Amino acid sequence: MHRLIRERRKAALTNYKRRIALLKGGSHRVVVRKTNKGIIMQIVGYDPKGDVVLFSANSFELAKFNWPARSNMPTAYLTGLLLAKKARAAAKDELVLDIGLYKPVKSSVIFAAAKGSIDGGLRIKGSIEVDEGRIRGDHIAKYASTLKAGGANRQFSAYNEKKVDLAGMGRLFDDVKDKIMSV
Repeated sequence: MHRLIRERRKAALTNYKRRIALLKGGSHRVVVRKTNKGIIMQIVGYDPKGDVVLFSANSFELAKFNWPARSNMPTAYLTGLLLAKKARAAAKDELVLDIGLYKPVKSSVIFAAAKGSIDGGLRIKGSIEVDEGRIRGDHIAKYASTLKAGGANRQFSAYNEKKVDLAGMGRLFDDVKDKIMSV
């Protein structure tokens, strides 16, 4: 066991000083992890034998709502909203945001996911501010409009495969948000 801890610390996979501080608080944690292709969120409780995942949401679940899973701000927000929808009835206590080894950068993808959870009804300690336009994907639509046709095709090929109209990304976001809230 101690060898595993040393190896994780040496490889910079876990910051145990921050983890102990989170665990001493006694609150459940909202764990947000960003991968190259999506967002993973979990509500985790502490158990002496190991952490227990109480609820989880993955950005790939958004396909049910006709949203293409990516690793960007709109997807992170919607994933947070989906997690909140799943856990709202059971998670009545205030939760702690666990961002792992990510640096806390204002208006980042991690905080967009937390903002989605808060807007969905979860109570997370601290104040989280994120630009609403970036959450809706307005910055993606604006950037796509500045690219030439060939550049936009390469840059946004995953959206093109799903036949997503980048100019109407805000409308699509609002539709998916309404679908999640109505479930």
